[in-house]
Amino acid sequence: PGNECILSGIMSVNGKKVLHMDRNPYYGGESSSITPLEELYKRFGISDSPPESMGRGRDWNVDLIPKFLMANGKNLSNMIVGVIILLKTCFWIRLLSFKSCQLVKMLLYTEVTRYLDFKVVEGSFVYKGGKIYKVPSTETEALASNLMGMFEKRRFRKFLVFVANFDENDPKTFEGVDPKLTTMGDVYKKFDLGQDVVDFTGHALALYRTDDYLEQPCLETINRIKLYSESLARYGKSPYLYPLYGLGELPQGFARLSAIYGGTYMLNKPVDEIVMEGGHVVGVKSEGEVARCKQLICDPSYIPDRVHKVGQVIRVICVLSHPIKNTNDANSCQIIIPQNQVNRKSDIYVCMISYAHNVAAQGKYIAIASTTVETSDPEAEIEPALELLEPIDQKFVAISDMYELTDDGTESQIFASRSYDATTHFETTCNDIKDIYKRMTGSDFDFENMKRKQNDVFGEDEQ
Repeated sequence: PGNECILSGIMSVNGKKVLHMDRNPYYGGESSSITPLEELYKRFGISDSPPESMGRGRDWNVDLIPKFLMANGKNLSNMIVGVIILLKTCFWIRLLSFKSCQLVKMLLYTEVTRYLDFKVVEGSFVYKGGKIYKVPSTETEALASNLMGMFEKRRFRKFLVFVANFDENDPKTFEGVDPKLTTMGDVYKKFDLGQDVVDFTGHALALYRTDDYLEQPCLETINRIKLYSESLARYGKSPYLYPLYGLGELPQGFARLSAIYGGTYMLNKPVDEIVMEGGHVVGVKSEGEVARCKQLICDPSYIPDRVHKVGQVIRVICVLSHPIKNTNDANSCQIIIPQNQVNRKSDIYVCMISYAHNVAAQGKYIAIASTTVETSDPEAEIEPALELLEPIDQKFVAISDMYELTDDGTESQIFASRSYDATTHFETTCNDIKDIYKRMTGSDFDFENMKRKQNDVFGEDEQ
């Protein structure tokens, strides 16, 4: 799966001897891309063949769990950047501008992106009162937005100016705010921002999934908003990127990286048993043979007795013949429906991509709505998002359990990734990868150290 592929690449570059086994005949596990379209119909138990209006089946690459990369983000995108640099192709130059984003750094460091091209997502929108609006993140956008009244615009503009000028190393920019003590809720009160503005600021700009952050010190939220604005300034339409042909090439790229550094990758290889001695993992048994190991990384499905269920996610893949209304006919976009707007405890997300990304037949769009399940009727919970997408040509509904490891793995040396959440961006996924890395190695993931390792291999002059 994706997280495990990324970690196998990183550990290989770190000098570890890596064997990557996957019971599936394809890369990526539950986050894989499905092609042709007929295969997607089979996977969801639809007996009918796709109608001719869907075009050629081979023109479709449908990501089961699509997530956008923050162009200037601090998580998964930086990993991508790292991957790219290590593989040494012309592509890394194009991605250097993403280098502060975590996945981008990881990709550049490993040069996985030699196999990928990216397209800027055309818009980021937020839901209010049954309608969607472009997310304003600059002073100019704030003044032009229909999301707020005139006086609210002025207050929000002052807030954005404060955030843009804020420097945690310069107390002159604090304006009476203590970044380590003042809560974000108090900062909103300082600027007299209304509930709707608080909703889209926290959930569509800072990308929080709940309102717990309101009681936390404000520094993290301020930095998140600055990151969003800086990413948007880099590309104009939105702060997000998506690879042409979908995310399916990402895990393959990291697998290739691992191979370059001596790793071995085996698809369609069943895992019959995790071999333990004295409470520690010592190997993996497959088809009568045991591969010895000192540490094991896997997704929760390989170790059901060592994980516990923490919830469910519903995802609805929708095939459309039109762009989403009120998005200026965007070929791709993200929509966030803040929890308070629909009386929920968690947000609803919509990720839309299209033929422009070479993932669908000409003139077709793929929108995926997702949210954390809160009731016994998940499809009713996702309905506010589906109403924005009508008319829908075909729906594919999946409800997935989410699992976490029952311990941190330091005793058993078994490290399981968390199940993918409902978000449509990679930031939470990247945090999981960094957390596993720290538990395995005892140190934080260091992008600069990765770059130094890459210099040892390729030399600095070629950078």
